[in-house]
Amino acid sequence: MIRVVLTGGPGAGKTVISRRVAETSAGHIACVPEAATAVYEQFNTRWDLVDLVRRREIQRRIYHLQLEREAAPITHSPTPRILLHDRGTIDGAAYWPDGPDDYWKDLGTTHQAELARYDAIIWLETAAILGIYDGGSSNPVRFENSAEAVHNGQRVGQLWSAHPHFFRVSAYPTLEEKIEQVQSVLASLQDQHKKPKPLT
Repeated sequence: MIRVVLTGGPGAGKTVISRRVAETSAGHIACVPEAATAVYEQFNTRWDLVDLVRRREIQRRIYHLQLEREAAPITHSPTPRILLHDRGTIDGAAYWPDGPDDYWKDLGTTHQAELARYDAIIWLETAAILGIYDGGSSNPVRFENSAEAVHNGQRVGQLWSAHPHFFRVSAYPTLEEKIEQVQSVLASLQDQHKKPKPLT
């Protein structure tokens, strides 16, 4: 099974695209839902409404919930070829108050260890770059304006770009165009995975 992270800034379409792709995959793709939104909804707050101590606490919970969800058995698809993650453990480093290095230290891990959890990364450019951004109307825990959405998306991308299999999908005027590009990347990953490995 290939573990793929679908990541990017606010308004990139991560959740909608991951669900749509899985729904049309005939059971070959299964989704791991986003942890961040679930935790913020549990606390009934947003990142910009809490102090630094609370931000650290929330990011720790997001990280551990992400691990729990990634470890949970996939019951709705008996033989998925791809496990598609709506964000991954590294995303939290972009929102850690004291920077990524302190994030790894606090959680007792390393950047390389977290990158190694996944086989490939698909970074989605936020639609805010095209002036298409609905802010918090589609996600009540979202706090960024358009400029912040672009900036935070770039920060997330920089953290993931060290992965050896990093793919970039630009923003498109329509969601269907973006989904098509994501499906193309996933298809190429499946093809590569099927190729026999050379004998050593």
